[in-house]
Amino acid sequence: MLRRGWWIIVLTALVAFNVALLIDYLATPMYQTGARFVVSPNPENVSGRDVVSSLAALDKRSIVSTYAEFLNSERIYQETVKSLGLDPEALTDYSHNAVVLPDANILELTVIGPDPELAALLANSIGQRAIGEIQQLYKVYDIRFLDPAMPAEKPFSPNPARDAGLALVLGALMGGALAIVREQVQAPLDAYRRRRIIDALSTAFTRNHFEHRLEMQMDRGADKGFSLGLIQLTGLEELIDTLPQPIVQRVLRHVTGVLRQELRGNDIIGRWSDIRFAVMLPATPGDGAARTLRRVYGILTQPFELEPGGDVIQLEPSVGIVVFQRRDTLETLRIRLEDAVEQARRRPEDPVYLAETAV
Repeated sequence: MLRRGWWIIVLTALVAFNVALLIDYLATPMYQTGARFVVSPNPENVSGRDVVSSLAALDKRSIVSTYAEFLNSERIYQETVKSLGLDPEALTDYSHNAVVLPDANILELTVIGPDPELAALLANSIGQRAIGEIQQLYKVYDIRFLDPAMPAEKPFSPNPARDAGLALVLGALMGGALAIVREQVQAPLDAYRRRRIIDALSTAFTRNHFEHRLEMQMDRGADKGFSLGLIQLTGLEELIDTLPQPIVQRVLRHVTGVLRQELRGNDIIGRWSDIRFAVMLPATPGDGAARTLRRVYGILTQPFELEPGGDVIQLEPSVGIVVFQRRDTLETLRIRLEDAVEQARRRPEDPVYLAETAV
């Protein structure tokens, strides 16, 4: 499925790749900066053995997690923005988040925004206001800047190389999924379409499809002309009702195989009825069609084994042939063709009958 749908995978991957580049081109560059804070026992309030106990208490992480919530506080953020004289609506593209670094009493406050200078200012200002709030409530532990925020030199996003590469991979995966879905959907449609045009027992075209092709040939082949043949397998109607379907299928496919072997590649073969096969020979005069179908008649009359090493059946075909005329319609061709095969059936000594062409 993936091999047959390779073009879908390539197309989807390229579309995703170009969309990612376009989005990155139109996107506003975002800068990321961060400030780090260290939490430790306050030397003014803790001394001696209390320092060891305070450090042990810090290992429980509840203290530093509480301090992180101060840095994440929306109230402290709004008060910081107000103190800086900034418009909150102008900061909708900015975000901040504080986390506790693993295995350390270190907090990191990250600010992302389109202006690197303003992002660094916000990070340091939020940190300074949070430190003031914490020091008013908690005297035992001290929090101070470890690394103040600095303006970023390069934008954090967009990252065209990263985004385009990721889009290419995701596009290829999506294309593979689409290729599989397409095959899953197309398979039932192909089977349904095949059932409409191919006779399941004989593998020849159905009569409806044969007549459709016949109408197309009548429209474009009026100048060149063509011949039609109808082969009736006399005596087979009784066997069709009595033989098992696999045996009937073998007989009918044998007839189709003989026709395909003896006719040209552009000749059309259809199952006209239960025991009749129709053939259309484009650009073929009546004499040429008669020679071809007489050869087919000779092969079909040879004994045929129903099963390897089993019973043998000998078909008794009758062949009627007509030549298309300008005034012919689909209905007149049907009548003339069936009349020709009836004439052939009445001539057991020479059951290949070419209907005369009217002047």
